[in-house]
Amino acid sequence: MNASVVLKEYIREELMNGSNSELDESENLLAAGIIDSLGILRLVSFVEERFGIEVPDEDVTIDNFQSVKSMSDYVASQS
Repeated sequence: MNASVVLKEYIREELMNGSNSELDESENLLAAGIIDSLGILRLVSFVEERFGIEVPDEDVTIDNFQSVKSMSDYVASQS
């Protein structure tokens, strides 16, 4: 399963309370109110655990965590 599918499932289940809403990979999750600062911290923890990478504090940026695409691109760059 690729990173974007895994991330979408996690966001739907954990951050959108099991919503069946479709997530566009390029949708700005912060602007849409789907995730907030606490949600980003939860996502970072999930990414580290699920993909076995360490996300340094300086990489926790809006550019890396604002959309499913940016997150999956970040994971790919760290793998």
